Amino acid sequence: MTGTARGGTPQTSAQSTTVPAEAGTLDTPAQSRFVVPDEAVLALLGSRDENLRVAEDILDADIHVRGNEVTLSGEPADVAFAERVFAELVTLARKGQQLGPDAVRRTVAMLSAGATESPAEVLSLDIVSRRGRTIRPKTLNQKRYVDAIDQHTVVFCIGPAGTGKTYLAMAKAVQALQAKQVNRIILTRPAVEAGERLGFLPGTLYEKIDPYLRPLYDALHDMVDPDSIPRLMQAGTIEVAPLAYMRGRTLNDAFIILDEAQNTSPEQMKMFLTRLGFGAKIVVTGDVTQVDLPGGQQSGLRIVQDILGGVDDVHFSNLTSHDVVRHKLVGDIVDAYDRWQATQDAQEPVRHQGPRGQARRGR
Repeated sequence: MTGTARGGTPQTSAQSTTVPAEAGTLDTPAQSRFVVPDEAVLALLGSRDENLRVAEDILDADIHVRGNEVTLSGEPADVAFAERVFAELVTLARKGQQLGPDAVRRTVAMLSAGATESPAEVLSLDIVSRRGRTIRPKTLNQKRYVDAIDQHTVVFCIGPAGTGKTYLAMAKAVQALQAKQVNRIILTRPAVEAGERLGFLPGTLYEKIDPYLRPLYDALHDMVDPDSIPRLMQAGTIEVAPLAYMRGRTLNDAFIILDEAQNTSPEQMKMFLTRLGFGAKIVVTGDVTQVDLPGGQQSGLRIVQDILGGVDDVHFSNLTSHDVVRHKLVGDIVDAYDRWQATQDAQEPVRHQGPRGQARRGR
């Protein structure tokens, strides 16, 4: 057995052996040894060997590095998996990617989940670059979301905070504008209060609405030269506006993003989707667990998949806590809230039952 991993294997000099298990006995420990190309060694190990330490913590195989030679030992399955991980990391390093502990963790997570896509391909997919900073998907689900935007006219992305729903959509919009696939970008949000009231905010109507649109401006500044944004907005090439401003319009040759769509009513969602014109693309993002609509009003995002699930050229992408790209604690918080909500849902029928299983009446 060669020492390099299967599938997307980098060109490394490898000398590896695996001792096969005898019939009817436990697996005999295996060993794999391969040489990492000189240009990839420093990136692979990381600053002060931080990448190596992370790999040692999360992989079951024993890892020994001497110069540019890596030796893996342990159970055959563990060694084979570690080979695949190192093969992907070496591929990334040889592509000039800056590897860090996060890239190691995400590579392991993707391979552990049985991904058919190469983690190196996922983590090296460039969307937009500005001033040396490149925006890329960081998880397999994010890569599939980005691919869906390329392949479909209308894409819904539903997931918790921090999963890159809006940020990646913005990056694809800027990419489409730069490639002249569209003539303009339209970014919109419903102006729904999350505990505050617009009337109590100071200033004009526009100044009251501006805080709701600020996250879209912030993402835009990461991807477009800030000095050019006022000019592009004045020319109508980029438009950032509340959802109410979309009524009565037909949007041709535009990349349109509806953010925080969980705060749309079913009627608003229908109104927005029917703005679609020729040569346009729509991306709708939201988190159905954070609905701020007043009075228990139904969310248009919650029911839209039941309505449009079978319509051609409409795609639904779902991101989870595993796709959170903020602080690791954000994913843990999302999971904790999901567990709490599941507990509340399970107890709900009990709360409405009397001592003999009869529904309680309001007093």
